[in-house]
Amino acid sequence: MTARPVDRQAVWTALGTVLDPELDEPITDLDFVESCTVSPDGVVSVGLRLPTFFCAPNFSFLMVADAYDAVSAVPGVTRAEIVLADHHASAEINGGVAAQAGFVGSFEGSYQGEATAELDELRHTFISKSAMAGQDRVARPLVDIGVGPDELATMTLGEVVGTVADTVELTRLRERRERVGLPAGDDAPLLLHADGSRVTTEQVPLHLRRARLQRVGIETNGEYCKSLLALRYAPEAVAH
Repeated sequence: MTARPVDRQAVWTALGTVLDPELDEPITDLDFVESCTVSPDGVVSVGLRLPTFFCAPNFSFLMVADAYDAVSAVPGVTRAEIVLADHHASAEINGGVAAQAGFVGSFEGSYQGEATAELDELRHTFISKSAMAGQDRVARPLVDIGVGPDELATMTLGEVVGTVADTVELTRLRERRERVGLPAGDDAPLLLHADGSRVTTEQVPLHLRRARLQRVGIETNGEYCKSLLALRYAPEAVAH
């Protein structure tokens, strides 16, 4: 029997699930995917690029490793080849991911001090920050129409459904919470502390200020990285 061809759109969709952990955006939206080809025998080759030559090796490794896992899981893919270009640690990252050596194993014998532990805790930290920022994204439309601290403190995610805040950001918030083990069902509070405890009425104003600062920080960093990428790879577009 002839193998069923790999659906390139399915590969692209899989790559869209891979996030820059610091920016909380898909690598496809960030234009970090430079190329994506699928061979007749199911080999998928993906070229990745980043805003600078010195982007942090840990974040870079996570994106390459996550891309490898996501593409490998697409039906019909016989081999995933993920290559990060123009990075000071490209050789270590590309070789380590291909060998499934983990972060520490990938850097063994080189760049000592940069890879002292695996990256689960780092991933958890940044997803938690994204979940915090997501509370501002969901709550802000409610605040803008006059919903006060008393109601916000008792509101559940299920009660957000059908309101002005029932947007893609609500789904995004649920996904981020699920990934770090925080309540994400309809009965989960809209506003939560990092430890999963409910935010009280008195705490709502300060909590939302912190969530907004987290959101602004992530989004500002994202715009900065997009500008660096454009400068690095498409200077003519910036000039015009």
